[in-house]
Amino acid sequence: MDDVFKALADASRRRLLDSLNARNGQTLRELCAGLEMARQSVSKHLAVLESAQLVTTTWRGREKLHYLNAAPINAITERWIQRYDRARVHALADLKRALEQPAMTNPVFVYTTYINSTPEQLWRALTEPAFTSQYWGAELKSDWQVGSPVLWRDGPDQEFRDMEQVVLESDPYRRLAYSWHRFQPEHAEHFGWSAERFAELAREKQSRVSFDIEPHGGAVRLTVTHDDFEAGSEMYTAISGGMDGSGGWPELLAGLKTLLETGAPLAPAPSS
Repeated sequence: MDDVFKALADASRRRLLDSLNARNGQTLRELCAGLEMARQSVSKHLAVLESAQLVTTTWRGREKLHYLNAAPINAITERWIQRYDRARVHALADLKRALEQPAMTNPVFVYTTYINSTPEQLWRALTEPAFTSQYWGAELKSDWQVGSPVLWRDGPDQEFRDMEQVVLESDPYRRLAYSWHRFQPEHAEHFGWSAERFAELAREKQSRVSFDIEPHGGAVRLTVTHDDFEAGSEMYTAISGGMDGSGGWPELLAGLKTLLETGAPLAPAPSS
């Protein structure tokens, strides 16, 4: 965590993170123009942020895109903010964002984490029901061929459900992508939505999620990209972990990492 705090100590680097928080997925040229900083200075600051894992990158053709990575901040949260306090922290942050910021246009969620595992084992954890049930709380079932459905089951006494999710890309041990489900009746029950509110949210367009797996020394680098949201998407809020101050990809991926590294699922949050 020392690298994270050192990286955040510089005002210019915090400005770069603010820029990515406002509009994720920028090129070096866009970051330079938006902050009126010299290209060399921006490159140096980005190198520090990447080294601290606060920024992650992907390639789109010949363009290198930069994304704010929440993993190190989530690790700080895990260490110093007790779980039963997180809902209040997130609620206040969500209120502040709602009051101060306009809705993002086509938001993108990118999260990079490093796991002491192998690409083969991580692929199994992403695709085999016996694994997903331990950290996801649901079994995911598919033959993982492009065009095949991804089925869900919340418990062994239930039937697998087709929630209109389809495999979009499948390159074993390297990349997996599939379309994401819309809101389901159980979400309405959990969040206390009215029938009208649920009907409105259930009409949101489907998004997509991809998992990129890369060997990294004796570990693997997992980058999760969840995109193709419409502006103001509530599903984006939910997968980011901000709808009720818990859950979302940060908590789910923390559970995946814990399971692969320790052999045991992440301990459940204490009740408040």
